[in-house]
Amino acid sequence: MTKPIKAKMMKFSISDFQALPDSRIKLTKSPTSVEPLYSSKKLYQKLLKKNVDALSELQHKLYADNRYAVLLIFQGMDAAGKDGAIRHVMSGINPQGFQVFSFKQPSNNELEHDFLWRTVRCLPERGRIGIFNRSYYEEVLIVKVHPDFLMNQRLPEQLPPKQAFWRDRYRSIVEHEAHLQRSGTRIIKFFLHQSKDEQARRFMQRIDDPDKNWKLTTADIEQREYWDDYTRAYEDCINATTTKDAPWYIVPADDKQNARLIISEIFLKTLTDLPLAYPQATDAHRLELQSIRKHLDNS
Repeated sequence: MTKPIKAKMMKFSISDFQALPDSRIKLTKSPTSVEPLYSSKKLYQKLLKKNVDALSELQHKLYADNRYAVLLIFQGMDAAGKDGAIRHVMSGINPQGFQVFSFKQPSNNELEHDFLWRTVRCLPERGRIGIFNRSYYEEVLIVKVHPDFLMNQRLPEQLPPKQAFWRDRYRSIVEHEAHLQRSGTRIIKFFLHQSKDEQARRFMQRIDDPDKNWKLTTADIEQREYWDDYTRAYEDCINATTTKDAPWYIVPADDKQNARLIISEIFLKTLTDLPLAYPQATDAHRLELQSIRKHLDNS
């Protein structure tokens, strides 16, 4: 007879992965792999299901409470596991309670507006969860690595010096997120931190699996040539935009399953810390309910 597996996660501190305000993180010194929080695939599945079930209950309460919204932002290099993390962590949550938006190359219409405009339109309503698979942070990441993209943004000709330009964009983001926080939107930002070797391994898997061939293009390989530039851009971005109310979490992502458990724990803590409550019926509503009960009894 097989012994039942207890769904108990290895101990870890969420703060181990949190970038602190005014810190100067170095991604080259941040691990892309840590000791697994599970001892077997079966235990991983149990642990993730336990967290997903808890998230589902809290999402229902978030919707009923209708005072707060939650925005999860996922950033990372290609093949870091963003899609899989979103799919698995949100697997048991009511689809009506959350929306996922992926932001790729801006359209011509989007380029007619400021860089925050296209994401502002997709912010979650109160009571709901919004997920950005890539986000406005692309404007200080890929655009910083490839500044020629700014030519399409129709910005005023007299731009500030390069250093001041990026500083101003970071400030716009921080002020934007502070406004959302004051308005009731809680923001969690995940950087899925994988190694260059692990990315290469995942790219090879996409070549070997016909069902995943579509996921890999020459452009993906070309971007690998800018790995060090992207690393510096992420470091600058995280250091400039992590705040007490909208922190960045640097999630070791070489182990996809481990990353999903870490993400689910951080998400779960954020929802648990919110002062959520089911609305209490008013006297008028109670009378209405009694009237409905009588109607149902007599029908």
